[in-house]
Amino acid sequence: SEGFISNKTLCTIVMLCASSLPIFQQRDNSGRLSMCSKLCYAIGGAPYQITGSALGFFLQIYLLDVAQLDPFYASIILFVGRAWDAVTDPTVGFLVSRSRWTQCGRMMPWILISTPFAVLTYFLIWYVPPVEQGKVLWYLVFYCLFQSLQTCFHVPYSALTMFISMDQKERDSATAYRMTVEVLGSVVGTAIQGQIVGGAIAPCLPGDLDVLDKAYLIASAVICTMYVLCAAVLFLGVREQEECGRLKTEPMSFFEGVRMVMGYGPYVKLVMGFLFTSLAFMLLEGNFALFITYTLGFRNDFQNILLVIMLSGTLSIPFWQWFLIQFGKKTAVYIGITWAVPFMILIVCIESSLIVAYVVSVAAGVSVAAAFLLPWSMLPDVVDDFKVKNPESSGHEAIFYSFYVFFTKFASGISLGISTLSLDFAGYVTRGCSQPDAVNLTLKVLVSPAPVVLIFLGLFIFKTYPIDEERRQGNRKLLQEMR
Repeated sequence: SEGFISNKTLCTIVMLCASSLPIFQQRDNSGRLSMCSKLCYAIGGAPYQITGSALGFFLQIYLLDVAQLDPFYASIILFVGRAWDAVTDPTVGFLVSRSRWTQCGRMMPWILISTPFAVLTYFLIWYVPPVEQGKVLWYLVFYCLFQSLQTCFHVPYSALTMFISMDQKERDSATAYRMTVEVLGSVVGTAIQGQIVGGAIAPCLPGDLDVLDKAYLIASAVICTMYVLCAAVLFLGVREQEECGRLKTEPMSFFEGVRMVMGYGPYVKLVMGFLFTSLAFMLLEGNFALFITYTLGFRNDFQNILLVIMLSGTLSIPFWQWFLIQFGKKTAVYIGITWAVPFMILIVCIESSLIVAYVVSVAAGVSVAAAFLLPWSMLPDVVDDFKVKNPESSGHEAIFYSFYVFFTKFASGISLGISTLSLDFAGYVTRGCSQPDAVNLTLKVLVSPAPVVLIFLGLFIFKTYPIDEERRQGNRKLLQEMR
């Protein structure tokens, strides 16, 4: 990790240039984060969501209907890719936590160096290789490489929350900005991929596959450009700060870090609660395009329905930020996550209707916004709680964040693998005009009963989460005194 961030010259030049511009001033005279700094920080979260929404909604249908892979091999790619991605998160988190401080911080060099390689591998995921026998290996390799490189971007970016401000309110405000931009990033990713690819779809005509291939490549090129621009704004617009009064502790081993985070009760309860709710929305996300296309029969409208979900989520973020301030974060979790349940049930219980599909999409977007905002808003509270209980230990923020991402990604890999295998067993017909009744029944289960059960399991676990508003405010005062 030392070699990875040893080049201080570039960081120094860039940060000196950026700090000379008024637009990149991080704090105003009152010591609060400026709006510009919050926006620059928030924009840095867009690449993860832009690429994530494109992959989440479209990679499965791309592998099945464009690359024309057998569903079994597609499930292997999706599961192994997500599982590999999950394994790299704690590894990168451990390396980041042991990285040395540079002129531009500990997190920023990882973000800067990983970006160009992540962009290249993402583009190659959406390219159909000319060798028929090597397709499975091609997609598996580049999917895993992209996930690893994106981890080198996203884990340091997530942990950066703890280093843009020492004040809880400022971090919560910056997190709300971030979640708004991230949901907007999901809208952008869904819109770019959906509108470009949707305009090239000619159902059931194999001769038009070349046009569809080019559409996916054009969409990926646009997304790659946005990835680079957002990373540049983050790097130039945010000043990472070293925590004042931080105790210098000896670096711990990887397994000591695992024992530390997994042995801390509030963290485990938070992670396990959101693990099940995240898995519910991942199942919905991964199968919704197929459900709309085949089960509901809205092949020409699926990209617009997905876009409505993301737009609804973007517009709902400010509401949920206001709600959690007024009524507390645990209350926001219960109401926000369960909001989508009746609509998930509705979509599979009534006769296929385009109007109902759009209504359900709007309602689902409101819950998606809560699922985006609340985990990342509550994770800093757990880190603060740990600091209060363990004042002699410091510098482990990246480990907390990386293990949270590890569990959600591993669950996502399992959900995608099981989903695709279930479709294979049900008799999924690649590039078919329609699907057998068994496939349609499987899709109904994957977008409604299964997510609903997972949501209630997650909320049941979350009832034991001990950090309420009183404890959170108490931790805030204690940390101020410690500093």
